[in-house]
Amino acid sequence: MKYKQITPILLVLAILISVVAVASRQVQNLNTKYNSKSTPDTANTYNGKQNTQNNEEMRGVWVSYMELSMENEEDKSQKHFTEKFEEIAENCKALGYNTLVVQVRPFCDALYKSDYFPWSHILTGEQGKNPNYDPLKIMCEICIKNDLKIHAWVNPYRISTQSTPKELSDDNPYVNDNSIGFETKGGTYLDPSNKKAKELIVAGIEEIVKNYDVDAVQFDDYFYPSDMGNEDEEQYKEYIKGCGNDSMTIEEWRKANVNLLISETYRHIHSIKDDVEFGISPQGNINNSKGLFADVKLWCTTKGYLDYICPQIYFSLENPSLTFEDSLQSWCELEFASNVELYVGLAGYKAGKNNDEGTWLEENDILSKEYKILCNNQKVSGFMMYSYASLNSSDAKIEMENLHNELK
Repeated sequence: MKYKQITPILLVLAILISVVAVASRQVQNLNTKYNSKSTPDTANTYNGKQNTQNNEEMRGVWVSYMELSMENEEDKSQKHFTEKFEEIAENCKALGYNTLVVQVRPFCDALYKSDYFPWSHILTGEQGKNPNYDPLKIMCEICIKNDLKIHAWVNPYRISTQSTPKELSDDNPYVNDNSIGFETKGGTYLDPSNKKAKELIVAGIEEIVKNYDVDAVQFDDYFYPSDMGNEDEEQYKEYIKGCGNDSMTIEEWRKANVNLLISETYRHIHSIKDDVEFGISPQGNINNSKGLFADVKLWCTTKGYLDYICPQIYFSLENPSLTFEDSLQSWCELEFASNVELYVGLAGYKAGKNNDEGTWLEENDILSKEYKILCNNQKVSGFMMYSYASLNSSDAKIEMENLHNELK
């Protein structure tokens, strides 16, 4: 595989630089312009911070691999896929959205022609089987036709869960070289500490940016798996051998491994096409990222990691565990680097359902109220809705009508 080479010395130096940056950065901003609970109903127009590149509020929709799947379709043809995505794009455009975030690499596989990853099983029912068309090319063309932006959504580390996909193909990178990953109880993942794995991920991003007319690349909230145990014990011991008394703790080391991937991805994207953005969508509870060794505070407050962050603030206004506004405030207290935009992920999939201890059933305009809160927040540049299926959900029907009336 055509990986770029990084010497072990440079790798260690890069990791140590990341750790120094973490230690030296203070990320609390006491002068945040966060608005209180008394303000949402006063927003008639969008008063928040608009994207500095296009002067437009982000109104995105996540389109997951499940919504793109052809696996259980009787007709798996290019024509049928094209018609399916045309309907998605036209519906989103009509409702007032301007960006589709489409999942193009869900399981170390691809919904596009790749030199590094096999064809995704969701296209034909079998990983590695060529569908004889290029879904990402089609999706880019349809988005351009409908004046929609398209972000290529990538899961960087996940190879498989316990049941998905059912079988890895012979040309899957992990099948060819299982030293690049590890298995936990919950699934199989590329190893963030493995040099070849990192180069594989970056090379895969490069080919998307080079070959497709995407506006951005987005990583989701999966980094080190939440059920991580001692699966990387040997790798950590090898690291200690090289650093001796100057070595990091395993927690610092894991975080530095992820930081290195994020900074390398950002650098490579902008070296190819500077107008293509790199974004990350972490969990909405800012403290949960610690368990995944995702240094979200560093990425937001330091240049050279990303262009936008979109925390998944999938909470109701009255969620007893963590409210939407309290979670939003924790993000707004960060002192964002000047080039980093803040978007907010909204939970369309919870609307009208018995989530957050039943609080989504107490009102039918929670999403529209949350949108108004974002409109009044000077740090927020827009939102993304999870997911496309929720736009047509019978449970969310009234919630969505109220929100879409606000968007119009």
